Amino acid sequence: MIRIAPSVLNCDLSCLAAEVKLLEDGGADWLHLDVMDGVFVPNLTFGPPVIKSLRQKTKLPFDAHLMIADPERYIQDYVAAGCDMITVHAEAVKNMGRTIEKIKKAGLKAGISIKPKTAPEVIGPWLKKIDLVLVMTVEPGFGGQEFMAAMLPKIKTLRQMIGQQKRKIELAVDGGISDKNIAQVVSAGADFVVAGSFVFKSHNVKKAIQVLRSKAEIGMET
Repeated sequence: MIRIAPSVLNCDLSCLAAEVKLLEDGGADWLHLDVMDGVFVPNLTFGPPVIKSLRQKTKLPFDAHLMIADPERYIQDYVAAGCDMITVHAEAVKNMGRTIEKIKKAGLKAGISIKPKTAPEVIGPWLKKIDLVLVMTVEPGFGGQEFMAAMLPKIKTLRQMIGQQKRKIELAVDGGISDKNIAQVVSAGADFVVAGSFVFKSHNVKKAIQVLRSKAEIGMET
């Protein structure tokens, strides 16, 4: 079954704990935490203190998507905050091997994300060490952007690259995911999707997640 990780970026941050409870009760599999620093991407969101306070409010696994410059410096902060997985950007890391090692040594899962213009081959050298590849189907930095269908071939390429590995690696897609495109994304090879705007703008979190799962099943059949 496709795994769905709603992003809290588009929720009502003034009542974050309540919004996350809706996600948990609505059947979300993971919680996607978009961390932005205003340097790597032109926006600011939240950091370890907010994540740590939220950790006490839900049992959902946390994936911290670090859209920040030189994320290696802050790995331990996100470990201490209670994250289950840390995903860093290939374009922002100075020493990928050392960064992955820090994440794994702390007992967390490690993921690498790539922006739309980054070639999938950049991921190749690290597939033996990571647990997740996150393909951005929008330019990182803002929620509510339109899905880039031109990224579908990249998803297919990465699915093939992952298939050559003899270990479990999840392929995630983040950016503009909705009921209109999730079937295409899953058909291309995704088994983990991040959805923000579609879930929270629906005004019924549980129904929105159910709709995404239903549409994803169509993609699994093609």
